[in-house]
Amino acid sequence: MMTVKTIGVLGAGQMGGGIAQIAAAAGYEVRLCDASLELAKKGVARIEGLLDKQVQKGKLEAQARAAIVSRITPVDSPTQLRGCDLVIEAATENLELKLALFRQCDQALEEGATLASNTSSISLTRIAAETSRPERVVGLHFMNPPPLMSLVEIVRALQTSDETYELAKTVAESMGKTVVTSRDAPGFLVNRILIPMLCEAIFTLEQGVGTAEDIDRGAKLGLNHPMGPLELADLIGLDTVLFIAEVLHRDFGDSKYRPPTMLRNLVAAGFLGRKTGRGFYTYPR
Repeated sequence: MMTVKTIGVLGAGQMGGGIAQIAAAAGYEVRLCDASLELAKKGVARIEGLLDKQVQKGKLEAQARAAIVSRITPVDSPTQLRGCDLVIEAATENLELKLALFRQCDQALEEGATLASNTSSISLTRIAAETSRPERVVGLHFMNPPPLMSLVEIVRALQTSDETYELAKTVAESMGKTVVTSRDAPGFLVNRILIPMLCEAIFTLEQGVGTAEDIDRGAKLGLNHPMGPLELADLIGLDTVLFIAEVLHRDFGDSKYRPPTMLRNLVAAGFLGRKTGRGFYTYPR
């Protein structure tokens, strides 16, 4: 099995930056790529800020913080990921965007390199078919936020080889993650369960059964959840929740997966949760 030394991460936002951070902390050389060098550098700066807070709290040594940052190089094109043993795509949940990025990476990378996607809902089999190395494509779905959440969901495309699966599992575990494995089916394991729950909480709010605060408090204290479903939806991003719900509804054709009107309206208004300062709750900007 190929040894992974250098990891490319496509997308320097919250998910991509988090993946880059834990990869660098695990000792990998990381190239963090976004649409422009400025965006990639901003991603590195966000990582530095998060690590600085850990140092201030005494959870991380300053020397370790410097070592992590030194392993992350910002770049602005998939062509600059040549030489990476593994590339993890963490771009927006948009099929055409992901297919375009996988085509570019497929052309840029050496024949033996592996391509992974952090997608939370899009078919890995469809993504793999877009490349000349479908057997070397796999899903590595990190939970949000990657530095704090212990789970990684490995998704096997129809074409994923056993060697590719084992490589993905080894890399995830080397980052200190616990792995679960899913076949390539709508929503995979986690979101197949999670998204209908979030939507049901939104229906409950929409129908006036309870306030947002009471719904979330009920889940936290009555179900022992660390976050309420509406708080969690705001954290994930309401546009992402809507996108996954639409995938589930379309692909299964079952009304239990239908997105609530309230969710559609919030997204249409641009109220996407924490990242915009307003969703089911308001947040300081």
